[in-house]
Amino acid sequence: MKDIQNSPDQRGIEIQQVGVKDFHLPVLIATQSGSFQQVLGRITASASLPREFKGTHMSRFIEILAEWSQKPISGREIKLVLKEICSRLAAPAAEIALAFRYFLPVTAPVSKIPSPLDYSCEFHGRLTNTGQAPAYDYQMGVEIPVISLCPCSKEISDYGAHNQRAMIRAWIRCRPGRYLWLEELIGLLQEQGSSRVYPLLKREDEKFVTEEAYLRPKFVEDILRDCVLVLRGEERITWFRVEVESFESIHNHNAFARHEEGKK
Repeated sequence: MKDIQNSPDQRGIEIQQVGVKDFHLPVLIATQSGSFQQVLGRITASASLPREFKGTHMSRFIEILAEWSQKPISGREIKLVLKEICSRLAAPAAEIALAFRYFLPVTAPVSKIPSPLDYSCEFHGRLTNTGQAPAYDYQMGVEIPVISLCPCSKEISDYGAHNQRAMIRAWIRCRPGRYLWLEELIGLLQEQGSSRVYPLLKREDEKFVTEEAYLRPKFVEDILRDCVLVLRGEERITWFRVEVESFESIHNHNAFARHEEGKK
């Protein structure tokens, strides 16, 4: 059959990204323990399209992604997926974003009852084949819920202090071949709030969390600065962007703080 997509185009425009968006697929995420966790992935995959081609082959994206969904994936495998996209689509560059919910067991502080907590995560990779050597950029992102308790409220109030759930959002780049695991990044950041968030709490656990937060009051600026310090201290990280958003309990707006920096 005639392949219209491979027919020539005369307009002289190279398309930087063309592909599939919001493609849902069961995916195996490689874990730090050497096993894997099956998650529902939401994928956007694209490739650049040379100016001489009318269109790309959308079905090849699905074929490649379906094949790779059967193998545990981390930052190393994302690069291999991109190499395959570039090869099978004759593209000079390719990009992929894989978003998913990742579950880790969390133990209640007093009762010690374990329960799973989900974290919004994303792998993002871009491979460029132009130049003398392929250039690979890989970023990993995660959202971590914590509790923030307002130092000002504690200082001026005769009883208690307002507290609320807050979200730490972090993106990192690592040194080539020296990746952090999701478990490691979450572990670095989840202690930086006034207290942690737990999916299951008995009364004795709730008492502990409430009192711990009261003893560790933090503005969003405090949480952010503490996150910056621990990310600076991880020598595998070369760049990071971190944001803290507090879902305010006494305002009809949220508070946030954001910081980005690179390291040599």
